[in-house]
Amino acid sequence: MASSSASARRGGSERTRERTLLLNQLLFGGVVLLAIILIVTTGAIYDVSAFAAATLLAFFATGAAIIVPWDRVSFLVGMLIPVVDVVVIALLIAASPDTGLELLWVFPAMWLGAALGLIGVGVATVLITACYWLVIGLDPERTFTPGVVLLPLTVAAVATTSHFSARRAAAHHVLLERQSQQLRQSVERARRQEDLVTDVLDAVDFGVIRIRTDGSLVVTNEANARMPQASRDTSRPFAADGITALPPDDLPLARARRGEFFEDELVWYGRPGDARRRALRSTARPVFDTDMKQAGAIVVTRDVTAEELALRAREDLVASVSHELRTPLTSITGYVELALDHDDLPASVRRSLEIAQRNIERLLDLVSDTLAASAASRRGVDLTIHRELTDLAPVVQAAIEAAGPRVAERGITIDGSGIEQTFAFADAGRIRQVVDNLVSNAIKYGREGGHVEVGATQDSDHAWIVVRDDGTGISEQELPRLFERFFRADAVRKTTTHGTGLGLAISRDIARAHGGEITVQSTLGVGTTFVVRLPVSDPGGATS
Repeated sequence: MASSSASARRGGSERTRERTLLLNQLLFGGVVLLAIILIVTTGAIYDVSAFAAATLLAFFATGAAIIVPWDRVSFLVGMLIPVVDVVVIALLIAASPDTGLELLWVFPAMWLGAALGLIGVGVATVLITACYWLVIGLDPERTFTPGVVLLPLTVAAVATTSHFSARRAAAHHVLLERQSQQLRQSVERARRQEDLVTDVLDAVDFGVIRIRTDGSLVVTNEANARMPQASRDTSRPFAADGITALPPDDLPLARARRGEFFEDELVWYGRPGDARRRALRSTARPVFDTDMKQAGAIVVTRDVTAEELALRAREDLVASVSHELRTPLTSITGYVELALDHDDLPASVRRSLEIAQRNIERLLDLVSDTLAASAASRRGVDLTIHRELTDLAPVVQAAIEAAGPRVAERGITIDGSGIEQTFAFADAGRIRQVVDNLVSNAIKYGREGGHVEVGATQDSDHAWIVVRDDGTGISEQELPRLFERFFRADAVRKTTTHGTGLGLAISRDIARAHGGEITVQSTLGVGTTFVVRLPVSDPGGATS
């Protein structure tokens, strides 16, 4: 690779030398031809033989410059041409001494100085001085003038200037050649990187689209071209619930082209029941240039049809089993309550029935939570919310009072001194469900004889409910998954504490249905704090 590059540079240098020699000689030959014509027309020929010799040498040198392949002969052989030009000018001066042809020596002097460096300067000065003084010496009518000395000095100065100009030009040429080589290498690296990125993008099974700030598409890969969103006969799109039709402007790609960013947006392509129906999850994230200015976006799309169908199959199974369990459990509860209504029951039998009743009620709560979570997964947050301006203080206080028996069992103290009059635009029943779950978790997973703080307050925009315990806490690794359905921490699964992992997921769905949110902070060995944020005013403008 390096040898071929060096050979190419040598070939280019030889071709440049050949062109330079030809152009210099053609320029000189043209000037000499004009001088010959002027001499002939004015009749200023004093030595015909010298004039004829100069004419022949000039045409010979010019013809040789045109005919000879100078890239195949030695460089020094080519320098014989300017030497012959020096002799041609001397002969013309001898043939016509009064025409001022001494100025023509500037051409070979510049040529030799540029081509041979300081050696060429010396050769041009000595040769031209010798020829000039020889011509003057052979002419008896010439007298000594300052030009006899000034002309050689001028020739030397011109040759020297030409030498340094050539050196500067050569240095610039070398610099440009290096820059050109670096540029070629950079372009080659960029081309290889582009090919690598293209190969990688085409190898993955998720779609990738690069969007400019003006919304135009720059890069797409093969996987994206195979997805429904890129097909000309795209099936009708539906929202995450699989039922609500999506207009074209709400599709992920259209939103990304408008400058929106989002994470894991689910869209179904194809009508419900269609065997070819597919689910795609899209993520749009910003892209920045070297100045950290936004330069567009990257949209990544994954086909999650198999995952979504598996999740829905599981949820349908859970919902079906839970629904089938609810009927016999309700019947058992009724019969237990009827049995407890008898006043003549022995104390031991009554105690056993009460234990059975508590466990049946617990099973019913678990079934209800499972059904609610399953419905929320299938159709989004499927919660009936009747929002109105509500004082949350009594709601929170009632949840604390209801937890009294469990608090007594574990020797836990609950501090409700932080409960203030707190108004929010909320459904009191649903918020009671959230507080019950948070307080129940604080008691259930707190330490024996521990302490739980419950508070409620508000500011101009939001109402806040806080539940804090001093239990074992939650690890940083498990904290992000805390609100996932059916998720239970490792430390909890290893204990006898029962639960489905649905309570927090349902509580978060309720808070979000109100236009609020639940956040959590926890430290291992210190405790956990849950904060519920709810809007003071109606976030939707209507009840649902």
